[in-house]
Amino acid sequence: MSFGDPNNPYGQPQGQPQQPPQGQPGYGYPQQPQGQPGYGYPQQAPQGVPPQQGYGYPPQQPGGTLQANNGYINVAGLGTVELATMGRRLGARALDAVAYGILYAIFTAIGMASLVGASSSIQDCDPMAANYSSCMNDNANASVGILAGFFGAIALFALIALLYEWLMVSIWGATLGKMVLGVKVVKENTGQAPGLGAGFIRYIIPMVGSLFCGLGTLLVYLSPFFDNSGKLQGWHDRAGGTIVIKK
Repeated sequence: MSFGDPNNPYGQPQGQPQQPPQGQPGYGYPQQPQGQPGYGYPQQAPQGVPPQQGYGYPPQQPGGTLQANNGYINVAGLGTVELATMGRRLGARALDAVAYGILYAIFTAIGMASLVGASSSIQDCDPMAANYSSCMNDNANASVGILAGFFGAIALFALIALLYEWLMVSIWGATLGKMVLGVKVVKENTGQAPGLGAGFIRYIIPMVGSLFCGLGTLLVYLSPFFDNSGKLQGWHDRAGGTIVIKK
């Protein structure tokens, strides 16, 4: 009876490596079960199944998500940005008000000059004079010119104010006052400038408030203080889908 080679008790031919049985892990090498995600690496989900977040990767937050109410917000296309404080926003509004005041003074001066010029053409008409009728017609035309010059100057000021606020915020996201203080208006869901539609909505709401002796406009500009979402959105921001951030 042969007991074989004592160094080869299993009777395997020498020189040939032993193969582990199919489906069993190799000796010393743990096998990863099929269908289980690897640690630290996100796996590709099958078609039609939403992807699962891999281990070690923080979940992506949707746009408009506040960062623990600390003044930062996640905006699509911009990442995490800082919200503009109310101090900056009101300061920018004050600078714009100074610009409006300068424009208003210029156009009021133009209107007053037209009043003075038209008033100098008004004559004292003698009812007994032969040219009485033509004199009265001249005075009537001068009065119309006075009113037209005054209201024309006011309308031109209003138009320039509209174009200044509306177009600058719509296209660049900021007026001159906002640019000076590093404040920008963006769409909450895209991070881009508001565009003409949202910019006009954002402009017109405070202007409608000015019909109530200016109190409505003041309330609109102070309304971010009443926003309990933490995003400091005013009523005009909510209507236009915008937020105000620090550049």
